[in-house]
Amino acid sequence: MKNLIYCLLLFFVLMSVLSCKKQTFINDESAVLSISADTLRFDTVFTSVGSVTQYFTIINRNQQKLRLSSIKLMGGEGSAYKINVDGSAITELRNVEMNAGDSVYVFVSVTVNPSASDLPFIVQDSIQVSFNGVTKYIQLEAYGQNAHFLRNYSIDADATWINDLPYVIYGGVQVASNSTLTIEKGCRIYLYADAPFIVDGTLLVNGTAESPVSFRGSRLDKVYRDLPSSWPGIYFRQSSINNSIQYGNIYNAYQGIIAVGPAANALPKLKLSECVIDNIYDAGILASASDIEAVNCLISNCGSNIVIDAGGKYRFTYCTVVSYDNRYIYHKKPVVALSNADETGSNYDLDVLFRNCIIWGGGNNVENEVYADKKGNAAFSVNFDHVLYKAKNLSADIQLINSIANVDPAFDSINADKHYFDFHIGKNTSPAIGAGTSVAVGHDLDGKTRSGEPDLGCYTKH
Repeated sequence: MKNLIYCLLLFFVLMSVLSCKKQTFINDESAVLSISADTLRFDTVFTSVGSVTQYFTIINRNQQKLRLSSIKLMGGEGSAYKINVDGSAITELRNVEMNAGDSVYVFVSVTVNPSASDLPFIVQDSIQVSFNGVTKYIQLEAYGQNAHFLRNYSIDADATWINDLPYVIYGGVQVASNSTLTIEKGCRIYLYADAPFIVDGTLLVNGTAESPVSFRGSRLDKVYRDLPSSWPGIYFRQSSINNSIQYGNIYNAYQGIIAVGPAANALPKLKLSECVIDNIYDAGILASASDIEAVNCLISNCGSNIVIDAGGKYRFTYCTVVSYDNRYIYHKKPVVALSNADETGSNYDLDVLFRNCIIWGGGNNVENEVYADKKGNAAFSVNFDHVLYKAKNLSADIQLINSIANVDPAFDSINADKHYFDFHIGKNTSPAIGAGTSVAVGHDLDGKTRSGEPDLGCYTKH
């Protein structure tokens, strides 16, 4: 009888232990939760009111049960998105219990009317997943307007892009040798992180002051839209010739413009007119043994604004080349770096002219905003003709003509904390006013007429 009692007691104790173990939840912040996607992108071409469904999974990777505090559609009932969690169509589901190794399926649908004029280009929302004091977000992104969606796109015959719809590029675009891509005024080009714009042939960008052409990253939500390094950049490779970008704005790339190799004829390899190259993580313009002519251009807030090596021929007229510390890029490199040598140490002829330009860097991180490195006996001609520049120890290899050293240009407004930069000449006392030499360029970057004694930089005060 005693043995029976002991057996029963032991049975109840074991059942109690097993029951407690079965009900145990992991409550630690270090609990491992896998989510199969951090972003759902709905890139279907919408030609009418469209509904598309995708899904992701939430997996409990722990050896214990896990309780999700909530799965929540942040836009709520007013969102263009709808979610369904394991069969429940809701905007928020609380206290979701997951056994060890269990999965929860979250289905997401979006309904978009691309003809609705008040829709933003990209319709965004997010799903919040909370557990044990930890919060994770799955971003939702769909196109509120119709667009040209191009994936790993090759242009092997002459083509023209017109401003009817935005262009969204995945995987990259390549303009083949002996082919020309013409991009008309007002075109908006959005590129993903895996999408370089490669030119082996010819690129002609025909923007205007009223309708510039823009190149920028595809993420337009507030958190991501101003991040540098959002897409790779525009690459003009060895065979590329006769390229022209007028009123082209290049934002937020890893490298803005890369030009490799010389011109093949009397024209520059690349002509930049009234362009803005801004918020570039690495180099705004990176050129190697090439030939570039730039007029009325703003190259601003880049890791390095202009980097030239292996010689070549370059002309910069009425350009503002400037960087300040900001929330995205720490200004620690010269804004202009020039070398006639390549990475092997071989040296080549270098011919560079800056005329009526401002070359400036904010703060005290960099004493010499101009770096010049002459190697060997190759010709090294670098001239500053009526240039306002910052450099305490300018290289003796740079020839100066009526230039101004280390005097603040007094830009209109600089507020790095708010990421606000207006590089117009802001004060009547600016040393850039009337400090230029006459050049046959009748307007500035804004399209404003230049008159009287010319001002330095891409904007005129007159």
